[in-house]
Amino acid sequence: MGTSENDFDDFYHDDPAPQIPKNKLPSKFITTGALILGSVLFFQSTLAGNISLNSGRGIEFGQGVSQAVACSGNTDLTLTPRSTFTNASPGAHYLNSVTVSNIPTSCYGVDFTIRAYNDSSSTPLAIFNSTSTAAVVYNNSGTFELGTGSTGMTVASGAGTFTATFTAPVALASNVFKLTIQSGAQFAYKVGDRGPGGGIVYYISTTPNTEATPWKYLEAAPDTWYDNIQDPLISWCSNSTNFVPPLVGPPASPATIQTSIAIGAGSSNTQKMLLGCTSGAANTVAAYRGGGQSDWFLPSKDELKALHSVRATSGLGFFRQEAYAYWSSSEFSATNALYVIFDSSGTVGNYSKVGGLIRPVRAF
Repeated sequence: MGTSENDFDDFYHDDPAPQIPKNKLPSKFITTGALILGSVLFFQSTLAGNISLNSGRGIEFGQGVSQAVACSGNTDLTLTPRSTFTNASPGAHYLNSVTVSNIPTSCYGVDFTIRAYNDSSSTPLAIFNSTSTAAVVYNNSGTFELGTGSTGMTVASGAGTFTATFTAPVALASNVFKLTIQSGAQFAYKVGDRGPGGGIVYYISTTPNTEATPWKYLEAAPDTWYDNIQDPLISWCSNSTNFVPPLVGPPASPATIQTSIAIGAGSSNTQKMLLGCTSGAANTVAAYRGGGQSDWFLPSKDELKALHSVRATSGLGFFRQEAYAYWSSSEFSATNALYVIFDSSGTVGNYSKVGGLIRPVRAF
């Protein structure tokens, strides 16, 4: 049967839906609050309709409590939950997405955090990625984007509205009793915080990025990333006598260095290495899937230097044989690549493309 989406707009029930008279609804938002509580997604086997709190009409199948999202003032926000049926044995409906609409310009620059709860606990339910309990969406001056820690969902942005869709939803719709949405200042990571990939944040960009995929933070994989043992000793590239090729252009082997030493270049460097290396450092880090992420790369020389500079205070853990060289993704010549020694000196040097240690990093 596959999957099908249900917008909760159409339903059937033998009994009339209970109505809350207008004079029973709050006449104003409670401005000290910072969340909206939605009504039941499912009431036994019956689907609930869209929820528009403080809109002058009753709330179907359950009671609702409303408070103003801090940024929205007197503007009513509308939450529309949707479910997806997953055909299995037995099949089940899961909370698959939430649409938030009627968002005013006063909400520019904030994070919206969506959570789901059952009817018996104040602990939020896991809604995606097996354990993620909060879906965070950032309002970038009217363009809605993935917020901190929300890898594992997608965001469709519109004018004053967004839809957050979970790639792998895990909350049974029948268990979801209420939804909350909270607005607040955009979350900021600190050096030493656990990143969304399960690594440690070690660098924070203070200038706008010009890369194809903008980022603000770099995180390094934990010291147990490689089969729960020490960082592996590995060759830089299986092809140790030629420059790595460019990402575009003719397939002929280039005659000059194509990689960069700059912060922000590690991902591009790694992709170039993968074009010319059938095994080695780039292949190993690119295969890493820590935190469910697939965008790990070998850091550039400057990214590796930044990692070295905070290694003792960032919670990054043990670096194998700290007097040994860690590979960067920056070439020095056709036969040599740049490394950083992870002792107190942080010496930068170059060596033939064999025998160095590696630690994956990623940008987000």
